[in-house]
Amino acid sequence: MTEITLAPAVGDADLAAVRTLCWAYRDFLIENSDIDRDITETFYPVPKYEQLMNDLATLHARPKGIILLAKDALGTAVGCGMAHALDPDTSEIKRVFVTDRARGMGVAERLCAALIAQAQADGFGRIVLDTSKSLHAAQRLYTRLGFTPRGPYQDIPAKVLPELVFYELIL
Repeated sequence: MTEITLAPAVGDADLAAVRTLCWAYRDFLIENSDIDRDITETFYPVPKYEQLMNDLATLHARPKGIILLAKDALGTAVGCGMAHALDPDTSEIKRVFVTDRARGMGVAERLCAALIAQAQADGFGRIVLDTSKSLHAAQRLYTRLGFTPRGPYQDIPAKVLPELVFYELIL
């Protein structure tokens, strides 16, 4: 098994690697299914996603946010995950993604566990997240980590609402 390290993304090189992973995640979703393409294009059309990528470091800044980067033994970025505050008690996990070559190695679970631990250390009382109904492995992971299904925690366009699953973890 390849050694994987997790660390906060700091500096331009780390943030560039995270942005590359996030674009790969967007491409993955668009290619995954017609409904995932629709969801992705509804929430993240290219101009909006470009702006999001430019703002990642600010949106997920410490002290109440974080961007984690997973690297293999050669220093190649193989996954990322991030969190930010929705309100003083609620952290939201976003964009957990692992490259094809690192899937099945527990990287997503390690990223999520580290995001959960950071939310606890930051004093949040709960974590929320959402995922596509088609991403069964992600749903199994969140359930294994103790998340429970819940309703939407933000306004969601009616046309994509039935295709999303929402989760919550009380800390």
